Amino acid sequence: MLTTICASAAHLRTTMRFGGMRWYEESSMASVNAISPEFEVHNYTQSLDHFNFKPESYATFQQRYILNYKYWGGANTSSPIFVYLGAEIDVTQNLDLSIVDLAARFKGLLLYVEHRYYGVSMPFGSEDEAFQNSSTFGYLSSEQALADYAQVIVDVKKDLSAENCPAIAVGGSYGGMLASWFRLKYPHIVIGSLASSAPILYFDDITPQNGYHVIVSKDFRETSESCYNTIQQSWAEIDRVASETNGLLNLSNIFTTCSPLNSSKDLKVYTEIAYMWAAQLDNPPSYPVNKICSAIDGAPSGTDILGRVAAGVNASVFGNSCHSASGSGLSRKSASAWEWQTCTEMVFPMGYGENETMFQSDPFDINNYTKECVDVFGIKPRPHWITTEFGGHDIKTVLGNFASNIIFSNGLRDPWSAGGVLEDISDSVVALYTEQGSHCLDLYPPTSSDPDWLLALRDKENKIIAYWLAEYYTKLN
Repeated sequence: MLTTICASAAHLRTTMRFGGMRWYEESSMASVNAISPEFEVHNYTQSLDHFNFKPESYATFQQRYILNYKYWGGANTSSPIFVYLGAEIDVTQNLDLSIVDLAARFKGLLLYVEHRYYGVSMPFGSEDEAFQNSSTFGYLSSEQALADYAQVIVDVKKDLSAENCPAIAVGGSYGGMLASWFRLKYPHIVIGSLASSAPILYFDDITPQNGYHVIVSKDFRETSESCYNTIQQSWAEIDRVASETNGLLNLSNIFTTCSPLNSSKDLKVYTEIAYMWAAQLDNPPSYPVNKICSAIDGAPSGTDILGRVAAGVNASVFGNSCHSASGSGLSRKSASAWEWQTCTEMVFPMGYGENETMFQSDPFDINNYTKECVDVFGIKPRPHWITTEFGGHDIKTVLGNFASNIIFSNGLRDPWSAGGVLEDISDSVVALYTEQGSHCLDLYPPTSSDPDWLLALRDKENKIIAYWLAEYYTKLN
């Protein structure tokens, strides 16, 4: 489930795919054709470059979007359009999220738009061509993606004679960030946005760099103090065993790695990711943090620290028969679209000092981070561009002056909530959160076993959206 093990753990953290619903998506969701024929797949001839007028900027590519008319009241009744903003994954893997329930409740049209460079929406015709170098990758940015969404929404509404139908943007994780920014940049196209688990404040020095890992540690400590202590002690033990004769081979055997370890660092990075994923996706009813800690605490009497930790990793969300803990490093050959984005705009400064978390000290180093991006892509990151383009500093004052109709929803067990908006900014830019919730949980398909607090969160979101629509129709009439 990993993209790559990067040369530095700091770069790994920021390039690790958000995974808002990643584990859920990749393990249990099928393609659009396998789900239901009511989803109509279309291709839109999209501009490659929205912001230049050079001859090469007039090139186009085919961008996928999907419509579902099942619940729509129609253009004649100005029924709403719910627009799912695709993020760093094939958009067909997100079709049965709770946005479907919004459409059913409000008689809405469902419109899903795939993010450029993901799924099949590939400039230059194919992934091989699109991922060649910085010249072909250069058209991948959040700004270009937002402009894509704007163009598709406007033209779909025009094609359906639905110009008076209010559109609402929905997104989770990186897609949630895009949803909030879309409302800021294109308020004439959507009347509001639901931004789930959107860490728009995890840039520059707005959020403490250790915020993500502090929450991971809190999740484990609240689950089991002994589990937390075992994990905290395991890092030094991994280093100790690795320094012995045949130490790496012994570690490979203990942790059942798919191939021999090259260094103790590879193993530590892998186990760190396992804990990060578990905390990020600590969803009911499985609760992977509890699974890991139950395995660690429940290991047979006499099991040493590494044996306990290995049992915990085996119980993690990865669920693999062997563990690919031998990293090849971030390389041009293995580089992904998301890694390009984190080497350009999406620079999350994630790191932590000694005794701040349950992990070994590993501060964020922008110089090492930059070197890796230069080595792979030949470009330097722009770590301050996101806050220049979209804001973030003094957000309550700034957005309070001009923004409206945005819901920021978070679960406080989600490590990304460290960079989320957790306080109301105004009467119409509101923060909803749950103490127990994990990453993007409110967007998961509803089930009969959903806890009351999750139902209450969705109910609040529905009431706010109902108010937006009522306000729109009042003005329309």
